Amino acid sequence: MAVNTKNAYGQISISDEAIAAVAGHTAMECYGIVDMVSRRFTDHLADLFRKEQRTKGVKIETSGDRIYIDLYVIIKFGVSISAVAQSLREAVKYNVERFAGMIVDTVNVNIIGTRL
Repeated sequence: MAVNTKNAYGQISISDEAIAAVAGHTAMECYGIVDMVSRRFTDHLADLFRKEQRTKGVKIETSGDRIYIDLYVIIKFGVSISAVAQSLREAVKYNVERFAGMIVDTVNVNIIGTRL
């Protein structure tokens, strides 16, 4: 499904994959994030055959003009989990709203594990 909006220039449609790519790229730039992981084993198998890994670990749901984002991440060992999660949530929300021009309702950060 895609996010659709209209303005003075016409109709704009942004695919979920494009939004997921922005969210994934932003997440990997945040301090303390080591990697993004797939949500299910079948997703992991599909990721092995994809050329681009930008959407790995990102789940996008849209409803009207609202965007709901779930992130599945591995964080660096020894960092504050709450600080990294809050920073990640704010950065992804800001960049996706700026990119899409839509409201990001929620950003859920699911920490799967830690690495050194």
